[in-house]
Formats: sequence, structure tokens, C-alpha cells
Amino acid sequence: MQILDFENPVAELEAKIEELRHIADNGRVNIADEIGKLQNKLEKQLRGIYSHLTPAQKVQVARHTDRPHCLDYIEKQLEEFTPLAGDRIFAEDQAIIGGLGRFAGHACVIIGQERGHDTDSRIKHNFGMAKPEGYRKAQRLMNLADKFDLPIITLVDTAGAFPGVDAEARGQAEAIARSIETCLNVKVPLITCIIGEGGSGGAIALAAGDRVLMLEHAIYSVISPEGCASILWRSASNATDAAAALRLTAEDLLQLGVIDKIVQEPLGGAHRQRDETIARVGKAIESALSEVIDLDKKALLSQRREKFLNMGKKELS
Repeated sequence: MQILDFENPVAELEAKIEELRHIADNGRVNIADEIGKLQNKLEKQLRGIYSHLTPAQKVQVARHTDRPHCLDYIEKQLEEFTPLAGDRIFAEDQAIIGGLGRFAGHACVIIGQERGHDTDSRIKHNFGMAKPEGYRKAQRLMNLADKFDLPIITLVDTAGAFPGVDAEARGQAEAIARSIETCLNVKVPLITCIIGEGGSGGAIALAAGDRVLMLEHAIYSVISPEGCASILWRSASNATDAAAALRLTAEDLLQLGVIDKIVQEPLGGAHRQRDETIARVGKAIESALSEVIDLDKKALLSQRREKFLNMGKKELS
């Protein structure tokens, strides 16, 4: 597992515990007791570290390579998942995964950004950065859900839309804008969860939902800290200052009214207990869906409209 720089004391304890587990009990030392003591110390250190993470440290946790990604959630939380491909205009975009499935007894459409776990899968999914055809595929699937009266679940995890010349030439900005418009106009419930990094328009293209959930150590911002620092300070080395200024943490965004609920991560972050994290997100989405599933279409659209019109009116203390 990738060890973050502020986790070094924890990593040493984890290594000691793992070493003890491979030592045969010779009767002179109670191995189980020693492991128990180290486990208690480990939990205490993790609690101390993760209850006082800085915004810059949360950026590192949100980008951790071992966090569960879109396909992990689909595998664990959806039954009868059938992937749907292509935008019917240009191509299939592997950065955005979408299809039909059954979630908590509800037939639904799920759309999410997949970053990949290793070199091959990251290249295949373009590191979760979609091109215009990806956002047009998302629009197609949202319109399909609208037509057949199926709730929509979106999982956001991207550094941003792909910034390449070919993407811009094919109308990246228009595709993102249309995707946001589609989110706002569908007459079915739309539940969003930011599971890792929510970057710029590439994230909000899937995140204009009735309920916006966010994992405790995820981030959500208009620009990456590095991008912000390179603009304001002319140097990416000021990314730590930018992370604090951007107010990109779940706590800040809940206070601002940008998100609706924080989904608590297991002790030590989602990358340490992947299955538990997926289960918690599933329960949170199920709860959020139950709040809006029975609303009539007019009320649903009205609430969604007011939700986004009211953003920006709250102030941070």
C-alpha cells in the first residue's frame, strides 16, 4: 500500500504488527498480547492523524491509489449491472463508466468516472479524465433514465476533464455544459457521491444532483491546488497554500451548502478499509434516494433548481 508522508509513524507500527504475525509463539512472549497493544497504539495514532488533516493532506488522501474507484462500487453495490457504451456520435470513452443495474432493489442508471488502479488500467481509462464523447455518453444515459423513469446514481472521481487539443476541438466545454444542463433537467431522482477527487467542470458535469454526498476525505474544487498555485503564485510549489484557500474539504463544502452530507470514512481513510467504505457509501446513497424517490416530477425539479440557486449564499465562519 502507498504510504503518505504524514503516515510514516503509522507505517512503522503496521510493519511491526505484520512482523509479529509471522513469528512463531515460543511460549516466552505472548504474541497475541503484543499485537493487541500495538493495534491499540496504531488506532490511537491513526485517530490523532486523521482527525487533524490539513487541506493539503486531504488532497493526498483523496488521490490515494488504493481508494475504491467507480468499478469497485459497481461490483459491490449493484446487481445485474449491464454496461452501456458510446455516445452514438464519435466514440466510446473509457473514462466514464455507465449502464443499467439494480441498487437496493431499485432499477437504476449508474454513471461514474473510473481512474484505474495500475498503469494499464489508468491508461485504458485515461486516468479518469473524460473527453467530450464521455460527457455525451453520460447525457445519453441520463436521458435514457429519464425516458424509462429510472433514478440516476453518479460517482465522481476525476482530476478534471481531459485538457488535450483533440478534446477541445471536439467541443469539450459544450459537452460539459450540456451534461450539467441534463443533470438539472432530468425528471428523475439524481444522487451524486464524490468518492475521491472532484475536479472542476469535469466533476460538476455529473454532480448537479438532488442530493450531493461526499466522502470525508474526498475533495471538490473548481481547480486543482497545483493549477491554482501556478496561476496565483506562478509556482506549483504553493499548492499547500492553494489547498487551504480553495475550501475544498468536505467540512467546508457542507458549511457552504455545496454538498448535502458527509459520508464518514473508516479509521485511517478509505484506502485502508475499502469494503467498509463501499458499504457506507451504499447506505448513504440508499438513504438519500429514499428522501426523493417518491417526489412528483414537478416538486423534484423545483427543489433541485432552488438547491443550486441558493449555493453561494452561505458564508464560512
